[in-house]
Amino acid sequence: MRALVLEDVKKMSVQEVPDPTIDKDGILVKTMANGVCRSDWHMWVGDQAIPQPIIGHELAGIVEEVGSEIKNFKKGDRVIVPFSGSDGTCPHCLSGDTHLCDSFLVPGLAYTGGYGEYVGVPHGDRNVVHIPENVSFRDAAAMGCRFMTSYHGVIDRVNVLPGEKVVVYGCGGIGLSAIHIATAMGAEVIGVDINNANLELAKQMGAAHTINSKDVDPVEAVKEITKGGADVSVDALGITQTCVSGINSLKKGGRHLQVGVTTKKEAGKIAIPIDDMVMAEKSFITTLGMPAHRFDSMLSLVSQGKLQPGKMVTDEISLSQVENIFEDMSNYKTTGTFIVTDYAN
Repeated sequence: MRALVLEDVKKMSVQEVPDPTIDKDGILVKTMANGVCRSDWHMWVGDQAIPQPIIGHELAGIVEEVGSEIKNFKKGDRVIVPFSGSDGTCPHCLSGDTHLCDSFLVPGLAYTGGYGEYVGVPHGDRNVVHIPENVSFRDAAAMGCRFMTSYHGVIDRVNVLPGEKVVVYGCGGIGLSAIHIATAMGAEVIGVDINNANLELAKQMGAAHTINSKDVDPVEAVKEITKGGADVSVDALGITQTCVSGINSLKKGGRHLQVGVTTKKEAGKIAIPIDDMVMAEKSFITTLGMPAHRFDSMLSLVSQGKLQPGKMVTDEISLSQVENIFEDMSNYKTTGTFIVTDYAN
């Protein structure tokens, strides 16, 4: 099969490699679309160890082959592969938190990912999800990790309510997803970024207000717009400035949602204003992926058109163009989401 192989830090190439194989409980998926995610960029730039050479975890496609023990899928089914996979044996799986499974069966980490023409998914009945006929592969891939993570974070973790004021720092894929989902829940959303093109897309995704943090102090601007502070802040980027600004943008009793993971500069640690958080009873909440049982809810809203992940897709690209997107991510030049749909080049 054709695949984009991560050979070393900032070094990838399109190669012919062997097709993945499956066990009796596996499903072989022909990849029709795969999102280019900032998490992939973290591996490409060296922030995280390279787990195996074919990464990519935002994929949708067609079932090509099923193992002898598979009961819920057949050849030809249209599917999405949730990035937070599980094996069903650990305490987290048994309590329903499959996204926190100790096995951490993430495509592109635990096994060959979506930058390859085929993906062999282990424990297929629990790690593959049917997609409605009216949801395109492109839109399914756009749900990737960014949209599902934002959905779980906004709805399940910080429980955004109608009428609440939400500020999102970082209007890349995760931030745009959070903006769109919070808006759909009836919140008044503020998008913050340093890229005017991203801010324009944030408006298209539902942001009622946008702030360019290169031009003004975003914390003061948020407090002015919200008349005192936001109910919820979201750090969709994972750098010190956006995390701390998010916390400082909250009113008393506000909830901060941390979605973005840190770069090599922060090395996993960010100093946060604990005393202020205690005195103002501000909550710091994290989120990762989404439990498998929540996909039906999200996919139903997408099928009905109430959520439209495809609106943030900027372009469909080939495998050979992925590194160019990573270069632009390094300079915060990307706008929206890019989806690989061409596996021939």
